[in-house]
Amino acid sequence: MSDGESKAASTGGNRAPEEIREEIEETREELGDTVAAMTEKTDVKKQAQGKVDDVKAKAQELSDKAKAASPDTPAEGIQQAQSLAKQNPALAIAGVLVGLMVLWRLLRR
Repeated sequence: MSDGESKAASTGGNRAPEEIREEIEETREELGDTVAAMTEKTDVKKQAQGKVDDVKAKAQELSDKAKAASPDTPAEGIQQAQSLAKQNPALAIAGVLVGLMVLWRLLRR
């Protein structure tokens, strides 16, 4: 068996020209997909814009959560603080201490 015959045997032997054309067309499509994927991965501007969009979406989500968690009026805020202090007195004491420290620092200026 010669080199040419062994290559033909390993690639499918006696293939019809139509089979070869189909294989070439499939290879071209795969190559086109690969090139398109590589082009997208190397598009730095597009990658950066995608990151910016992600950060904006996360910031908006956090903003929405903060708005939902915050009281609508100062009276509601005081009521929430009182309720929290009743549930966890140690947290209330820590809050008062921090407030006093901030006030002390402001008055020393």
